[in-house]
Amino acid sequence: MALTRSELTSPIASILLIDDNSMGLEARKAVLEELGHRITAAATPTEAKVIAVAHKFDLVITDYRMPEMTGTELIQWMRGQGMACPIILISGFVDTLGLTEENTGADMVIQKSSHEVSHMVRAVKSLLRPKKPAGSQAPAKTLRSKKANTQG
Repeated sequence: MALTRSELTSPIASILLIDDNSMGLEARKAVLEELGHRITAAATPTEAKVIAVAHKFDLVITDYRMPEMTGTELIQWMRGQGMACPIILISGFVDTLGLTEENTGADMVIQKSSHEVSHMVRAVKSLLRPKKPAGSQAPAKTLRSKKANTQG
């Protein structure tokens, strides 16, 4: 996959990547490293838990179906540990199981498909984008004056 200039200049982040499928793990890791991110890979949820307790991450990406526990169970454990970083859940069963952000605890849910890599890259970029401060909106008087002008 050819990456665009804007994808190559996304902010560098520390990402925990979890997947029991070694080929999927290595493929995603290679893409994310090409973007400049620091990747820590875990082949099992148990390994991921040990790593997550010892290190702070900017983002977590986990597969859904794994032998020890599901990605949803891992997300629940992470949230219970106070991990507030964004989490992406990737699954081949998104539609079949009705996996959504609301019922998984993930910030984004991605269907495994031929477009998975581009969806993952966009999701990572979006979730790592700095949030605007609460006071960054236009002042209230500016909004009122625009509204007043439209009523005239």
